[in-house]
Amino acid sequence: MASTPKPSWPDPFALVRRVGLSLPDVTEETKYDGTPVLKAGGSFMAGIATDEEADADSLVVRCQFEDRELLLEDAPDVYYVTEYHERYPVVLARVEHLDEDALRDLLSVSRRLALLKAGRKVR
Repeated sequence: MASTPKPSWPDPFALVRRVGLSLPDVTEETKYDGTPVLKAGGSFMAGIATDEEADADSLVVRCQFEDRELLLEDAPDVYYVTEYHERYPVVLARVEHLDEDALRDLLSVSRRLALLKAGRKVR
């Protein structure tokens, strides 16, 4: 049985790109599958979720496990985790439910965590 393609809007990454690239030390790269990702200090910061379980146009960002639990409790319509992502310190967010301020906060935290992982000073 062929899988049904996920619906998506024209460029779910456009706002993510604009907000993310406005932060210091953030660059955009392309993954092996052709999807865009943001990196901070050379370390993964954010990208569109591509696993089968993820909702269309969901963003994957770095997040500490404790903070993820709070996000999942506070806004389950916005934040979630798939079985694939459960073991990683990330959270998925439905982009269409994020306004620019919430996205900036989410990306700022993810940026800080990516820089720490890369061994870079956070400024």
